Amino acid sequence: MHKLIAATAALALAGGAYAMSGTADEPQETGWASDSKVTLEHPGWSRDAVLYQINTRHFTEEGTFKAAQEELPRLKELGVDILWLMPIHPIGEENRKGTLGSPYSVQDYYGVNPEFGTEEEFRAFVDAAHRQGFKVILDLVANHTAWDNALAKDHPDWYEKDWKGDFRPTPWWDWSDIIDLDWSKEGVREHVGGAMEYWVREFDVDGYRADVAGYVPLDFWETARARLEAIKPVFLLGEVQQSGFHHAAFDATYAWDWHNTTKNVAQGKGNATSFYGYYAENESLWPREAMRMTYIENHDSNAWEGTMEENYGAALDAMTALSFTGEGLPLIHNGMEACNAKRLEFFERDPIDWQQGENCEYGDLLVRLIAFRKANPALENGQWGAVMHKVESSAPEQLFAWVRQKDGNKVLGLFNMSDRPLKATFSDDLPVGAYTDFADGSAVTIESGDSVELPAWGYRLLSSTAQ
Repeated sequence: MHKLIAATAALALAGGAYAMSGTADEPQETGWASDSKVTLEHPGWSRDAVLYQINTRHFTEEGTFKAAQEELPRLKELGVDILWLMPIHPIGEENRKGTLGSPYSVQDYYGVNPEFGTEEEFRAFVDAAHRQGFKVILDLVANHTAWDNALAKDHPDWYEKDWKGDFRPTPWWDWSDIIDLDWSKEGVREHVGGAMEYWVREFDVDGYRADVAGYVPLDFWETARARLEAIKPVFLLGEVQQSGFHHAAFDATYAWDWHNTTKNVAQGKGNATSFYGYYAENESLWPREAMRMTYIENHDSNAWEGTMEENYGAALDAMTALSFTGEGLPLIHNGMEACNAKRLEFFERDPIDWQQGENCEYGDLLVRLIAFRKANPALENGQWGAVMHKVESSAPEQLFAWVRQKDGNKVLGLFNMSDRPLKATFSDDLPVGAYTDFADGSAVTIESGDSVELPAWGYRLLSSTAQ
């Protein structure tokens, strides 16, 4: 607890910058001039980055930082860039779910879960990751704490109460192992904000994934971003789907609508036109700078929705290819590259069976898609990448087709979003050009009025670069 007290005292001396002061005044506009609301700058290393999520408890047989460190060379070969570690902090025992509890029931924001190892072993993991070119972000659970977090005893006024005046979990959800913090309290902001600075300053972590970020006031995140940037460039991923969180707080947020659309289409509850709503809004409402995480699986979807195979079936490869080449920030959840075929236990030890990966063609696909993405600047993240332009065809309900092109680099994506073969004729000249085929490296030329044939759930990725 001495670290907690010292950090809180240091913040108090710093002037209480996390106090509830509201957002900064909006710049004054004159006439009808355009004025982007985005003021943050993405770190340069996020330009073409791919995320990889690690559940330390499941990632290795030992379930430790030390064992995870041994796997870094394999992740380097995979091609990922930013390692997202699920919460590393001690887990509450009061009202615990299961044997080991949820990592999102945090007992101490300034501590390390002994289940995973020591502070020194965590520091060694981060240092080793940096030496191998990775960035490391931590999962931050700001909205709530464990029932037996010391704050509940020392500062009961920092928590929200139910109608009887008792501590309460987040309303409406079955989160009985946690209690909600009251974000109108300055002390809450100081304590959690101080913890964010602590791990960046003392352990050199590179940012955070913010759990249920939309349940925490936006002005806190904007203040936190500014204070972290004073230490070093950071990357913030928010579990929220609101465009305003990209203005001054988060580099990336969740694309839940994309994830749900891909699942629905894969399960026969939609067709190629089902994507129009997502991508139209993405282009018209969201800032160009926004990185929206397009994911096939994460810890929540695997545990509560189903495995990749359950959710996507025969459409898995096509939807994965779209996540890596359409506008968005792709994520790999640990185990995907080994064709993990089970729902991993959330409150228990359930090590991933990496032996599955020896004959996992899907893992090879991920490696190739990452390499393809990095070889084509039009596919980069945020404002660095190119906008998707729809390709018109004679089979709009089956063929989801688009072009992304920038600075002489052009990528054509052709996706059969159905369980039956298709043959479609292009209705415009946008796809016309000479390309290299992602599948086999062969040369492909598309001329005006050409057709494309694809098997059920088939796709083609074609790229060209001006000489």
